[in-house]
Amino acid sequence: MRRNLLEVWKAIGFLKAANQQNKEAISKPKNDYFDAPTNDLTDQCYNSWMMEHPSAITFFDQLVSKAKGKSIVVFLDYDGTLSPIVDDPDRAFMSDEMRSAVREVARNFPTTIISGRSREKVYGFVQLTEVYYAGSHGMDIMGPPHQVKPCYSQYQIKAVDKQGNEVTLFQPAKDFLPAIQKISNMLEEKTQKIEGAMIEDNRFCISVHFRRVHEKDYDTLEEKVTSVIKNYPEFRLTSGKKVMEIRPSIKWDKGYALEYLLDTLGFGDSSDVLPLYIGDDRTDEDAFKVIRRRGEGYPIIVTTTPKETKAAYSLRDPSEVLSFLTLLAQWRNSAD
Repeated sequence: MRRNLLEVWKAIGFLKAANQQNKEAISKPKNDYFDAPTNDLTDQCYNSWMMEHPSAITFFDQLVSKAKGKSIVVFLDYDGTLSPIVDDPDRAFMSDEMRSAVREVARNFPTTIISGRSREKVYGFVQLTEVYYAGSHGMDIMGPPHQVKPCYSQYQIKAVDKQGNEVTLFQPAKDFLPAIQKISNMLEEKTQKIEGAMIEDNRFCISVHFRRVHEKDYDTLEEKVTSVIKNYPEFRLTSGKKVMEIRPSIKWDKGYALEYLLDTLGFGDSSDVLPLYIGDDRTDEDAFKVIRRRGEGYPIIVTTTPKETKAAYSLRDPSEVLSFLTLLAQWRNSAD
């Protein structure tokens, strides 16, 4: 029965390739990066999907039982994971309860927040000094000051954080900054008359938010964005949850960022590390793939609808993320 439902689910057309990098049309409103089912099969399909991607809370004991003698390293997306998706991206605030849970997790495990937002903006939302931050989908990382592989060295600079601690900044797209600023300015000019459109400069990438744009203006917005990007072949256009994103076409994503951070944290060549990554967006799939390829770790997707994903476990929404993080910290504290 489970397999039959999955085949029906695929057949009716709302499974799409999670790693698609080409631009998607925005001619129809979407609440997520895959179309969700809207018929009577919804509950059955979701329950069937959950058998393939069980709740990380329900299976918590099973997860941590595999962690004995190993080091857990935590990676967290921000929007839709630590905070709810909101109409105004400038008001994507995390709750005090979530902040406390993340702080407690970070006191027990190396923890990094990896977001498409600028690193500074994510820090402004989270306001925790106990975690590392990776902005612009991992193209702007503030990490520990450890030696890493020579191939990374040209993109690194030593710095000091706000607490006076020595850190390493890793910015593999820094050569694109002048072009990014030009693109951002052009997008601001071309979209200023489209009600609800918002251009967000995330330093090493640009987000075009259309959650508050009228559906009748979707095509116009898409045309204006593509008219700008076509003159910059070294950039690519991708899509997420009611957002188009412009970023440099370099071989770097959240998966590479995860590997880089494991390396700088001293776990690059370790077989005794379990990376745990929680995220809700298409861009998080790159990190899920890396964990799958490593053969050990916990890729966890946040969603209320079935999706094609490389995640092994699931959580429904930020409230379940909060519950899971609380359990994780409590487990470690009780084990000490």
